[in-house]
Amino acid sequence: MSLRLRKSLSGGPTRQYDDAMDEICEAAAIRCDAALASVFGVLGKRWTGLVIGVLLERPARFAEIARAIPGITESMLSARLSELKDAGLVTREVLEGPPIASLYRLTPRGEALRPALVALGDWAHVHLGAEVASR
Repeated sequence: MSLRLRKSLSGGPTRQYDDAMDEICEAAAIRCDAALASVFGVLGKRWTGLVIGVLLERPARFAEIARAIPGITESMLSARLSELKDAGLVTREVLEGPPIASLYRLTPRGEALRPALVALGDWAHVHLGAEVASR
């Protein structure tokens, strides 16, 4: 018999005990921080952190970013830049030609990620040492 069904059919001490246990379990439940969930919703996608890392160096054209990130396809880079633009982390400036080009740069909001990404890089050097050096 399910706990819910037993609760609805029973009264008295068993129900009181079940209600008390539900409250204890609810109070002790582990929850994910909403802010972290929000951050990783944006930054947790493959390539996103690398795109931001490249733009932390300086504003760059699309082809420069693509060359700086081995293995990323043009369509994936385009998708990630669009997502970062929609999130308010990157701006796109169209440069007059010829040839016409786009320059991408971090917004102040995107630039504010610098300390966090530097800290992640430091962590990687300490905890992933040999793996980081071989890449």
